[in-house]
Amino acid sequence: MKRLYLLRHAKSAWDDPALRDRERPLAPRGRKAAKRVGRWAKKHGVRPQLVVCSNAVRAQQTLQIVRPGLGDPAVWVEVTLYAASAETLLSRVRALPEEIDAAMLVGHNPGLMELLLLLAAQGPLRERARKNLPTGALALLENDVGRWADVSPGAARLTTFVLPREL
Repeated sequence: MKRLYLLRHAKSAWDDPALRDRERPLAPRGRKAAKRVGRWAKKHGVRPQLVVCSNAVRAQQTLQIVRPGLGDPAVWVEVTLYAASAETLLSRVRALPEEIDAAMLVGHNPGLMELLLLLAAQGPLRERARKNLPTGALALLENDVGRWADVSPGAARLTTFVLPREL
């Protein structure tokens, strides 16, 4: 089984209009939300072996705050996750190292939400996620495949869907 965690970056700040979108940091509310998600992850055994994170400042800051709750995963920061489409993200997932059984993507909407909806089989959590993948949300998709290359649309079970405001 391959486990794929999807973490949308926490709430970002819009205080400085001179900053490029990629450079926007987390807002205080986002930092608090990321701390809650990190505590939840630690308590519930979220242990990806690898985290692939967007190079946007807000995504990296989210990961930095959540990371103590994830054990000790390897972290790869990649430009391609910034503003990536669901198809680009799916290609990235399919290229994950086969020795990794649990991976996490830290990224952005709309691509992350579209990937979740593309991969998840029908079910109540998928319907809930269809409405919105808000900032700071964490989802877990379980795939009954032996290789990342075999991850396919509609075949994963969405078993976890956590929103910071509910923690």
